[in-house]
Amino acid sequence: QVQLVESGGGLVQPGGSLRLSCAASGSIFSFNVMGWYRQVPGNERELVAGITSIGSTNYADSVKGRFTISRDNAKNTVYLQMNSLEPVDTAVYYCNAERRGGIFWGKGTLVTVSS
Repeated sequence: QVQLVESGGGLVQPGGSLRLSCAASGSIFSFNVMGWYRQVPGNERELVAGITSIGSTNYADSVKGRFTISRDNAKNTVYLQMNSLEPVDTAVYYCNAERRGGIFWGKGTLVTVSS
């Protein structure tokens, strides 16, 4: 059973930075794509950033130029570096991993951007 564990969330002031981590219980080589999603209560979960097994990335327009997704295969971990955070970035951030036969989710980590 695949487990994804997010960490790194918290309270940050507008303009600040956070780095989220997603640690997988096994090798991430088997995943075709991994990504970060976020959700605000009452809204649908939305894709923030994704990274494929060969390192191709994509971002939501709202975070382009501010967020960077990366992966460390040796540590079985995917990161989301978030800079220039804005109050609208406040949400629960979820790690996602997909491969043939399954889609997996972490339990989420809360990011609050507020002064």
